Amino acid sequence: MHPTLTHAACHELRAAFDGPVHLPGDDGYDTARQAWNRAIDPRPAVVVEATHAGDVRAAVVAAREHGLPLTVQSTGHGTHLPADGGLLLRTGRMTGVRVDPERRTARAGAGALWSDVIAACAPYGLAPVSGTPAIGVAGYTLGGGTGWLSRLYGYAADNLLSARLVTADGETVTAGAEEHPDLFWALRGGGGNFGLVTELEFRLYPVAEVYAGMSLHSVERAADTLARYREWALTEPDELNTSVILMRMPDAAGTPGGWALAVRAIHAGGADSARRHLEPLLEAAGPAVMGGFGAMTFAEAVPAFGGPPPAPMAVEQHLDLLRQVPDDAIETMLAAARSAGPGEDGPGAGPGRGSEPGPVEDRGSRLMAIELRHWGGAMARPAPDAGPVGHRDVPFSVITTAVPTPPADPPADPPAARGGSSGGPGLREVVAALRPHATGGSFLNFLTDPARTRDAYTPADHIRLTQVKKEWDPDNLFGRVHNIPPA
Repeated sequence: MHPTLTHAACHELRAAFDGPVHLPGDDGYDTARQAWNRAIDPRPAVVVEATHAGDVRAAVVAAREHGLPLTVQSTGHGTHLPADGGLLLRTGRMTGVRVDPERRTARAGAGALWSDVIAACAPYGLAPVSGTPAIGVAGYTLGGGTGWLSRLYGYAADNLLSARLVTADGETVTAGAEEHPDLFWALRGGGGNFGLVTELEFRLYPVAEVYAGMSLHSVERAADTLARYREWALTEPDELNTSVILMRMPDAAGTPGGWALAVRAIHAGGADSARRHLEPLLEAAGPAVMGGFGAMTFAEAVPAFGGPPPAPMAVEQHLDLLRQVPDDAIETMLAAARSAGPGEDGPGAGPGRGSEPGPVEDRGSRLMAIELRHWGGAMARPAPDAGPVGHRDVPFSVITTAVPTPPADPPADPPAARGGSSGGPGLREVVAALRPHATGGSFLNFLTDPARTRDAYTPADHIRLTQVKKEWDPDNLFGRVHNIPPA
């Protein structure tokens, strides 16, 4: 980007913008430019922090008129593409939340976190179809949004009632079922491709109390638990959302860390019913060594089983969707837990110890967790006018998470470009082993490789999304996301 254009755009922005404007070298620039995922190191020409919809419009107009590449980061985990040389718009200051308890709806600004919404809803005994508290409302909802009430109430996108947004032309419009219905359809799962959302309105549900928590068990019970889960999960009621996780635990209080088995669950109903349904799964997992389950409010439950918000870090993640969970897929997950030797990162003993370890870790990445999750329920029963959240009929996912081990010399290419997948070699080994059992589809909120955006949709929905994109953003101004190009 030519410096003259950048300075002209900054001059206009500072005149029209109420929020902070940061240029390279300014005191706040290095803080404002950072994404949560430290695998990305953006170097934008200018960073602006919007405080209201007028600021958002000013940023869109400046980017369009001066040919500045435009990247948006609201809150939560942020963007997957570096905003190099362009305009980075942050909306994290737009945190307002308004609850209408009679209509059971809420309105949230583009920068609101789910913690803001959950706290605002709690006095009324209401709850949103939310993600973990530190996740941003806007990106989560526009990407589909699968949360701990989704088996009962559907995706967050299914519960969106309207969206206020600034279009590529700099106009402010409201999209809903009766107003701009094609745009409204696309927003419910199509991500940030069609405009910059400044406010969302969505449904709330009466969820006064849940039975929830996470229990940790010996990793030696992982084989039996995963095998039980793949059958048991297909019988769980819609009120119950669960997952089974193999996770690396840190060293603590002189105790060496290692791999553990975790069962995570939230039941939007009575405690007796929850205990009865969970009993077969917890029986397979064996005695808990830490954690547990109990009755609590929804506001208490979400942070209780989600843990504290993780600090910004470099992270690599990959999601596979599976119609079935065969023995080979389970063995791949188990191999991860026995890949590290005793006294290093792994436990002193694990399932199948003494057999050949699976090649799931090398100097490229350090595997941290593998989660087997059951979807289904209301997510698999869309309304006739539901948005383009894809692959609703696939019942299971495996989410693999790793942290990269930096080489001596940083790679020239960004993480998403290395090897055509979202992870380093350790993560790729697991993904490659699971590939024969996966559908090839993905889910936008868990997709870290922008080259795979099409995989999040059915072919028909992707075609329709490109047509909506052509109508609302023909020049692809909002293309620095999981991009859906105009038809």
